Amino acid sequence: MGKIKTSIYIDAELWWELKKDAAEEKKDLSKLLEEIISEELLLGVEDSLRGMIREFEEKIEFEPVIAKESVSELVRAMRDEREDSILGQ
Repeated sequence: MGKIKTSIYIDAELWWELKKDAAEEKKDLSKLLEEIISEELLLGVEDSLRGMIREFEEKIEFEPVIAKESVSELVRAMRDEREDSILGQ
């Protein structure tokens, strides 16, 4: 991705704090700012996904199935049924 040069207005105290943090982390100021913006954007995406999952979960109503047989027996039976249908038996 290419770089652009931009101008922004920011509180002077915040700017000096950011510069101090960049120096302490031995990072280029631009790189630190990119990381902060990226993290914020990812948090927004994460929050949106969580909201979508919550909505989806609220719409789904189901009762868990309790197996009467062991799971391996059920899997074997399903495989046998599939094999029979493939072989035309």
